Amino acid sequence: MPNLIKNCVMSNNDWKQRLNIVYSTDPDFQYKNSEPAGAQTPSPSQQQLRVWIDRHRSAGKQATIVRGFVGSDDDLSELGRLLKSRCGVGGSVKEGEIIIQGDHRDKILAILLGKGYQAKKAGG
Repeated sequence: MPNLIKNCVMSNNDWKQRLNIVYSTDPDFQYKNSEPAGAQTPSPSQQQLRVWIDRHRSAGKQATIVRGFVGSDDDLSELGRLLKSRCGVGGSVKEGEIIIQGDHRDKILAILLGKGYQAKKAGG
């Protein structure tokens, strides 16, 4: 019985990666993660970003939305944090979009172009 317990204990705690595996009788079993290691973020010059103004989502208040970012969620969050701090307002990053409170299209466009992104105004 002690051998069985010894085989069940894993050296590192990676339980989130193996949620669908309940039990294996093979003592040399190694779980293989089928998902890619992470999305590679292209360079800013390869990004095609669009800066929108929207009133529908925020109960009639204006919000600036940046769409079209391709890459990892961490890089998107970092870009959102940069835009929020440079504009001095709040916002969020949801579903692949950066939402900034208020109408800051011109300022955000200048920041993105200064960072090397290909960005343009969209949506009226």
